[in-house]
Order: sequence, then structure tokens, then C-alpha cells
Amino acid sequence: MTKPDGIYPSTCWECSTRCGSLVTLENGHVARVGPNPDHPGSKGAFCVKGIRALPELTYSPNRIARPMRRAGPRGSGQWDEVSWEEALEEMADRLLAVRAEHGPESLIGAVSSAFFSRGAMVALLMRSLGSPNWMMNQDLCGGCRALSDKITGLGIVGGEDVHNTRCALIAGRNPSAADPVQWMGLKKVKENGAKFIVIDPAETPAAKLADIWLRPKPGSDAAIALAMTHVIIEEDLYDRNFVENWTSGFDELRERAAQYTPALAAELAGVSADDIVAAARLYSDGPSCFVSGHGIDAFANGVQTFRAFHCLVAITGNIDRRGGNIRVKRPRGFRNYIDILHDPEFALPPAVAEKALGTDAFPLWAGPKGWQTSVHNPTALDAILTGKPYPVRAMYVSGVNIAVTYPNTRKVLAALNSLDFLAVASHMMTPTSEVADIVLPKTTGLEEEEVSLEPSAQIVCYTNPVKDPEGEARTDFDFTTELARRLESRGIDTRKFFPWETKQDFNEYLLGDEIDWNLLKKQGWAPFDFSLGNFEEAGFRTPSGKIELWSQTLDDIGVDPLPGYETPRAEQSNASDKRNFPLILITGAREKTYHHSRYRDQAWARKVSPFPLLQVHPDDAHRFDLSDGDWVAVETAGFEGACKLKVAVTPETDIGTVRTGMGWWLPEADGPEKGALDVNVNVALSYDGPWDPVTGSADTRGLPCRVTPVPESEIPMRETA
Repeated sequence: MTKPDGIYPSTCWECSTRCGSLVTLENGHVARVGPNPDHPGSKGAFCVKGIRALPELTYSPNRIARPMRRAGPRGSGQWDEVSWEEALEEMADRLLAVRAEHGPESLIGAVSSAFFSRGAMVALLMRSLGSPNWMMNQDLCGGCRALSDKITGLGIVGGEDVHNTRCALIAGRNPSAADPVQWMGLKKVKENGAKFIVIDPAETPAAKLADIWLRPKPGSDAAIALAMTHVIIEEDLYDRNFVENWTSGFDELRERAAQYTPALAAELAGVSADDIVAAARLYSDGPSCFVSGHGIDAFANGVQTFRAFHCLVAITGNIDRRGGNIRVKRPRGFRNYIDILHDPEFALPPAVAEKALGTDAFPLWAGPKGWQTSVHNPTALDAILTGKPYPVRAMYVSGVNIAVTYPNTRKVLAALNSLDFLAVASHMMTPTSEVADIVLPKTTGLEEEEVSLEPSAQIVCYTNPVKDPEGEARTDFDFTTELARRLESRGIDTRKFFPWETKQDFNEYLLGDEIDWNLLKKQGWAPFDFSLGNFEEAGFRTPSGKIELWSQTLDDIGVDPLPGYETPRAEQSNASDKRNFPLILITGAREKTYHHSRYRDQAWARKVSPFPLLQVHPDDAHRFDLSDGDWVAVETAGFEGACKLKVAVTPETDIGTVRTGMGWWLPEADGPEKGALDVNVNVALSYDGPWDPVTGSADTRGLPCRVTPVPESEIPMRETA
């Protein structure tokens, strides 16, 4: 029910930062969305995605208003509007038909991540049908960081206390575009005298403020971290008391780090040895905070790179201290969505759970012992296309545009088009929903209720449903539980996986018994009691109970138990590839206007960021006869596929590297692909390895590439008035 006119505290869910917001209703309409200055997490920070993108998404004329059933050939754009009853009845029947023919594991779900309720809903739906298979995007975005944190035992992801730090070590992250809260805090402490060490090939706003800026070759960050560890140990700058009491494997780490002298790391990474030494000394004089991002995530050595930095955090004792990296705390009894997926109450039998695609190769990622219990996405795509190791024939996708966000766009679309049945829940028609059989309309963050933990502030946040859904949109919880009940009427026991009758029941289950529900709804957040240094009583969640610098968990699966450096793919190129692919492509550059593939249809965003850009250094522009505004085709070594990008000449990228964002498509374009085969960089990226040996994450960040001019007749986009 739409609330009375007024101002309502809420939490923005347009990204994982979860800023506190104030939503103003006037005449039953959302008139404004803005920052909440009293929010203890975001502290008044906010970004344009919450201010403009969320309300415009909510009221967009392009929103899907009602459920739809495909009426013509797949991808023809022919649809019939149907009732929710018809849509869910058909979905239940067709999922069960595929299940009967090919087995339960032939069904698979897909979401962005398990950090939103839709992740739990999709995973539980699959489990209720007997399938362990569901996909998520975090093999491309944050998975290596999360697995390193878990393996090492730190428990610090999201707990960066930038507001009180003396030194911020920023690696592979552009906080000015990625996280307004973090960026506001960093700028403030910088004004108050804090020091910045920035490790990034790009001259980001943070790099421009850095006291020490290390500009490495893409993918060489682990060498720098190990060399900093070398200096800190050799100069006796580490926290001896913390190391002796709360870490295991220090002697082994010392031996590994001894190999990475500043001189060697300087050669490997292309930076100054003196700067490495200076950075190590500065970081050791804490409290210091490690601020990391996806720029060091999507490499074939992603987990070990993060472990090198996480070990650096550990030996300096910057754990659970103000100004350092605070371990994530929880209210008594609180559960997040990942906890549900690991709860024995909602588990599949072990023999079934272990069938999750990719479990044999990546057991710490996929299957019952995996971080989020999801599958290895490339293995799943192969199962769809080849039937091996078993056929996957039906998919349910919620809240993610996988045709655009996954690498190897042509392969992903081929897989989707080959399915016997595809259902997609979405806000608007995307290249993914265009090839579906059933499309379901989803609610937005102004129409649905969510609760979540905000790690950096140690609070629980509340997303306030201030208005009725537009059209016939429904929440993931509502239509998934309704689908489950229809499956139950057809003989499937779904009650084990969906014991909650209402979304409030579900949220109260998550909250536990410490959080005041009324206070949470009244102010948009609720505090809970916590203390720093609680590891002194409980230890760390590792086999040893300590932070594992040498990892027994990795050793058990045959992976190097110590953090190490691996020569980046671009550096491994043979002479022929270096001639033919003379540049290094860095993907994943952030844009303030977009979040992955979202908001590409919003006029204000397209006015600010109208084109998919390829940032090129002036020296490289001269070298390859490129000018600002030229269109080029980008290809990567060893892969057949090219995307078209517009050149932006800028010294912010390094000589020899070119940078671009991800997630481009053209909602206005003709055809079911809607430009995704033209302007989406994923068309030029492989999803078939090399992979990180722990997560199975694809190497998509620093690739040898070449650029060639696009003929005038093939330019995919034109300037508009």
C-alpha cells in the first residue's frame, strides 16, 4: 500500500554499498530520493544512481507491466500479456516437464548474487525441485576477494574503516565511481592528514591524491604486496604480538616473501623499488586500512593476489582496530542470505548437492562447500550446449541480464536460445528477457522491503516499500513462494525450503532476536551491540582458529597454500601475439551513471555517458593513428570476437593499456540482442579459461588486444541532438 505523503527513511539497493536514503512522497508519487545525513553508515553520502536512476526506473515507460508469454519464435519480440496465474501455472508445468524428462539437475537458476533476497529465493526454488544448480555473477565481481577473506579467516570484507585511518592502501579500486560513502570518507581523512598508497594502472581521482602511486603492469599486484611483506618482515615492522598469537604459517610466509625483493617486484610490476619500500614503511605505521576492488579480482591469480594483501593486513595487526579493517559483526541470531544457503535445515542430500556443476574442479566455490553454493558458470553453459556432464534444459533468471554481463556473449546467447524453457524476472526487456518463454515483472527498491547487514557501520539496514508496485510487478519473495505452492500442488515438497508465509515472516527470521523491528522501520537502520577484538574469545573461522597465512584449506585441494605471484597473461604472450596484439585491455572501468548493465535506457544517463568508451593514452593514439571520437573494433588474443568502442584519448590510462567499462547494450536497438553483439566488450572476451584455480573466475581484466578502425558504414551509434 502506498504510504501517506511524507519523508521516509530507507536504504538504497542499487548497488552493494547500501546508502541510507530519504524518500519524499508527494500526492502519492515519489518526488525525491536523496541522502540521509543521519545514517551512521553512509553519513550523508549518496550517488546519482539513487537520486535519478532508481525513481526513473520505477516510473519508466519501458518497465514490464504484466507477465508475458512468448507468442512467436524465440527472439521475435512477439508477446501475449497473461495473468500471474497463467504465467506461474505454465512455469510450474514446464519446469516439471523438463524435470521429468531429464532429471532434477537439468534445472538451473541465475541471479546477480546471494546478497539480495532474490538470490536465496532462486537457490531455494531450485533445491525444492531437487536441483543444486544456480548461477551468480560474483565469479566476475568480488568472488576472489571473498574467497581469500574466507580462506585466510580475516572476515573483513566490507569492514574498511576509512573514516578513522591514518593510511589507506587502495588497490584496484576507484572509490570515486564505485562507492560514494568510501570516497567521501577517504577525502575527509586525506584533508585531515591521512596518507594514501594507491596501486592502480589508471590515474584515478584517488591516484591523483596519492602520497605514493604505484602504477603496475595489469595483473602484477601480488608481486608488490609480497615485496611490501618482505620489507615489513625484514625491517621488523610487523606486529609481533599479533603474529605470534593469532596467525599460523608466519615462518612459511617469511620464506615466500624473502623471494620477492623490492628490486624483483619492481621488475615484475614495472614500478619503482624505492616506492615499494616507502609504501611498506608507510603502511606499517598504522592504523592502516586496506581498500580493495575488482581491479585485482578477475585474473587467473585473483585469490592468491588477494591473499598476498590479506596476509599483509594480518601481519601488521590491522584487524578489528579503528582505522584498520574491522571484522564483520552481527546482531544476535541474525542471518544473511548466504547463511540460509549453508543452513542444514535447507540443505539437499549430500549426494545431490555435490552434483552442482563445477564442484569437482572448484570445491571451494561450487557445491555444498562452496562460498555461496552456486555453480561454476562456464561449466553450466557447457552443460546447456553439450549435455555434459549432464543436460541442463530449463533456466529461471531473476534480476540479472546474463546475456550482457557474462563473457563470450555469443556463447551465452546460444545457450539461452537452446534451452527447452527459459523464464526471466526483470524490470524491462533486455537481451536476456527477449529470448525467454515467460517474462515476469519485478518490483524496484521503492516498492519492496529488504533487510540487510551494513558491515562497515555494523548496523542493520531497512529498505522501505513506500509505494504500490507499478503495473502488476511483484517481489521475488511473493512470486517465488507462490510458484512453490503451485509446485506443491503438483506433488513437490516445497515446504522445507519455503516455510515462511509472508515477506515479513521471512525478514523477521533473518533479523533474529536482537534488532528492534519497529525502530528499524522508523529510522531505516538499527544499531546492535558489538566490540572490537572479539576474536580473542572466539578465534577465527579457520581449521587452526587463527589467521592462516599458510592455508591448510588450499593445501587440501592441491592449490599453493601460500600467496604467490603468477605472470599475467599479457606478459606470457609470445612474440607473434605481442606484435599482433600490442596493447593490454583493462575491463571493468566504473561509470557513475551506470551499474553494470543497468540504466542504459535512461535519457539523463545516456546524455552524461552516451557511448561505450575505450580510453587510450595520447602516445598510443599517436602510435596507432587514432583520434578522439574514432570508432574501433577491439579483439583479444586467442579469441574470435570483436566489440566496437569509441576512442577517448586521455592520459589517465597508462601507455600500452586501453580501458573500458562493462555492461553496454542499446535498449533502443532493433533485434533481440539490442546492440549487445556490437558495443558490449564481453563479445571480445573468453569465458573458457584460464581460470583462477580456487574460484574458477575467468581472466578478463588484463588481456593482449588490438584495435582496428571501424568503417563509417559499420559505426553502431551516432551523435544525437
